[in-house]
Amino acid sequence: MLTKKQHELLLFIHGHLQRHGVSPSFDEMKEALTLKSKSGIHRLITGLEERGFIKRLPHRARAVEVTRLPDDLSAGSPGVQDNANLPLGGVRPGFAPKVIQGNFTSSLPGAQAANDSEAMQLPLYGRIAAGTPIEALRDYSNHVDVPSAMIGTGEHYALEVDGDSMVDAGILDGDTVLIERGDTAENGAIVVALIDNEEATLKRLRRKGGAIALEPANHAYETRIFPPERVTIQGRLVGLLRSY
Repeated sequence: MLTKKQHELLLFIHGHLQRHGVSPSFDEMKEALTLKSKSGIHRLITGLEERGFIKRLPHRARAVEVTRLPDDLSAGSPGVQDNANLPLGGVRPGFAPKVIQGNFTSSLPGAQAANDSEAMQLPLYGRIAAGTPIEALRDYSNHVDVPSAMIGTGEHYALEVDGDSMVDAGILDGDTVLIERGDTAENGAIVVALIDNEEATLKRLRRKGGAIALEPANHAYETRIFPPERVTIQGRLVGLLRSY
């Protein structure tokens, strides 16, 4: 069974193929479903492919093939052949698809429900160095779609990793890390640390006596040790997103 947004996207792709002979672009899909980012479309496409409704053809741009339609709109059902006349979103007026209903809204500060009802939108503040520390960025205009199951209670935000000092911990340059905001973390946790109130870095936290060590996960980088008053914990790593 498909979610509402998966159902809408499948019908939109099918109608676009009928009209133009080519699948729509991600931008066209995003506009048709009124989503704010293409990452939501990517997730819906992946879900449809995993369920066997579509197939992506390799080595061809915009090559998506509809392999089957939902049971309530099978190829033999009345009206399916005229999907080319459906409105832009691919949903026939008065049509009530069978969907899994869910309430995924949240009251988390700084987060808002994404339009596809399967994800949360976290503020994407900017890039954080996983190598040499850089000044923390605060860009409140950007958001990233995150599966609701990846985050728990509390306030969360996202940062894009810039650098390779955490590669041995599985954190690569260009990854998006999900951070739970907080000023404390257990020893050994990967944290966002603010140094001297102006430089932010993503490192593993080690407490050694009366000092704080910010430890990389790459032998090419050195562990940096600071007195506690120079380091402020801004959050701890709880998840990671990666695009291939």
